[in-house]
Amino acid sequence: MAADGVRKGLDGVIADYTAVSTVGKHEAGLTYRGYAIEDLAEFCEFEEVAYLLIRGILPDVATLASFKQRLAAMRALPASVLTALEVIPKDAHPMDVLRTACSVLGCVEPETTEPGTGTANTCERLIPVFASSLCYWYHFAHAGKRITINVDPQDNLSMAFLKMLRNDGSHPSSSHVKVINAAFILYAEHDFNASTFSARTVASTLSDTYSCVVAGIGALRGPLHGGANEAVMYLLDDVRSVEAGEKKVRELMSNKQLVMGFGHRIYKNGDPRNAVFKRLSKELADGPGGDRVLYDVSAHIEALMEKEKKMYPNADFFAASAYHQVGVPTPFFTPLFVMARTAGWCAHISEQLGANGKNKIIRPASSYNGPSKQPFVQIAARSRSKL
Repeated sequence: MAADGVRKGLDGVIADYTAVSTVGKHEAGLTYRGYAIEDLAEFCEFEEVAYLLIRGILPDVATLASFKQRLAAMRALPASVLTALEVIPKDAHPMDVLRTACSVLGCVEPETTEPGTGTANTCERLIPVFASSLCYWYHFAHAGKRITINVDPQDNLSMAFLKMLRNDGSHPSSSHVKVINAAFILYAEHDFNASTFSARTVASTLSDTYSCVVAGIGALRGPLHGGANEAVMYLLDDVRSVEAGEKKVRELMSNKQLVMGFGHRIYKNGDPRNAVFKRLSKELADGPGGDRVLYDVSAHIEALMEKEKKMYPNADFFAASAYHQVGVPTPFFTPLFVMARTAGWCAHISEQLGANGKNKIIRPASSYNGPSKQPFVQIAARSRSKL
């Protein structure tokens, strides 16, 4: 903290209460509403965890079945959203595609209730829409194909996403569905991170849920927040030996450049999500069609960074190799983050708007360090400006 009390990045500032998650607090690790992330990733479908975050409790069998059926129907896209997706160029960033889909949906299906009261319903619409929008745009922009949106109630979101992504009539393997499902769960929530705080800030003004989520997408688009898993894959994509991987990382270190996928402001001794992603990546590498070299290179870099820098992987490092082995295009890594994190964003939006204490508009102060007060100079008497 600076001598004048400024905390850059709000580091160490406790801005509000939350009952949504713990992140490295009270020796609890990462929990969602009290449940350990390891248990949720191992035993739950993403829909169960989304329900937990949005509605506050884990659903029973009947409730989950009804919820999944409702979400499946919500994957359908209005004609106006399809039209908007078709005019987005193929070189657009997929994060911009989701931001646009959210804005357009907010125009054609606006919230009509008081702020916060419709957030859960909007969330349950947006999560499936994001999966459908991304796949529809991808196939239309790159191949001119108008895919059929998967609204099959027998398919959960992970299965439906893979089917629409591949669009070849094949049935995704259980191991691939397992990875996407676990990734959705692991990325669903993480306390007052940059995108969640952005969404809460917008919510505090009593704006609508769509605007809050767009703010979250905008924050998550930045490479210091959501783009790290993509950066990891771009780093590893052309590396085909452990030796080449080490050489590449040592060059980055010698040039004092960041090795993406390592370090976390809160998890100083390792991100609990990393262990899950690492295990999933190894299972894929050991299975049919797996990429053993990619996994071995990743594991070697993990050990190298611990030895040389005492730095540990965050969730993004092994997520990259897991996604790649499933066949997810690298530019889709962060959009998958959006699909998952929308549940967490909306849980926090609801909290901000009264679910955990009275709302107060978020408006931090600053410490001014500009020029002192000075006399105004008429335009004719001013010195020539330098651009």
